[in-house]
Amino acid sequence: MIGNYRALSALTTLLLLSAEASATIVRFETAQGRFDVNLYDKKTPATVANFLAYVNSGAYNTVVFHRSVSGFIVQGGGYTFPGALPLGTVTARAAVVNEPLLSNVRGTIAMAKVAGNPNSATSQWFINVANNSTTLDTQNGGFTVFGEVVSGGMTVVDAINALPTFNAATGFEELPLRNYTAANLTAGVAITDQNLVYATTVSVLDSNVDSAASLTPVTNTLIKGSSSTSTSGSTSSSGGGGGATGVLSVLGLGALALGRRLRRR
Repeated sequence: MIGNYRALSALTTLLLLSAEASATIVRFETAQGRFDVNLYDKKTPATVANFLAYVNSGAYNTVVFHRSVSGFIVQGGGYTFPGALPLGTVTARAAVVNEPLLSNVRGTIAMAKVAGNPNSATSQWFINVANNSTTLDTQNGGFTVFGEVVSGGMTVVDAINALPTFNAATGFEELPLRNYTAANLTAGVAITDQNLVYATTVSVLDSNVDSAASLTPVTNTLIKGSSSTSTSGSTSSSGGGGGATGVLSVLGLGALALGRRLRRR
């Protein structure tokens, strides 16, 4: 009888965990508006499960968009706004295996990672505001796309990307800010919640694992045969503390034409 109870309890727990991990549409509520992301549960299961672990634990509530590069990406997932500066940090879980099956086209969300280590993605992600497939689909083993912004949500993402960015005292070189000017920065005006761009909540909107069935994600056809497809677990030499925030810095994209780097910092 006890054995049956334990088996039933284990099964119940498994079902609950499966239900939690099956969430497919996630909603970001920001000061710039809300947007929804449809996750590709079946195409990139490990990455989606990793992302949802942060969502379901509440780790992404008040998550800050700490980097924006015009016409390229907006990035978040590493820092939160606890009500005042300095920013808090999202506690990273174990790194997730790289799943570079889909292309980094406009509107997709992908994982950031450490340079030279394809399997180093943890909490940080970025949204492509342009078609970045030429560089991001092959660099560092390819950047794993695991969902896409839907239902007109790119209007909100574009609004974030259009904000001016600052090399602020917070230690971020491309920090997007609202209601803030270069004159404010020069005068030492404090950055507050009225200036930062962050999601008050990131939550599951729809737990139907088949909600992406009607979507047609673009396959990453560039990764095949690329010399960048190594899946070794080597640690990047650039993974030490850096900047005023004393956190991991850098992940290079090799976006040479843009002269930009997408980094986990």
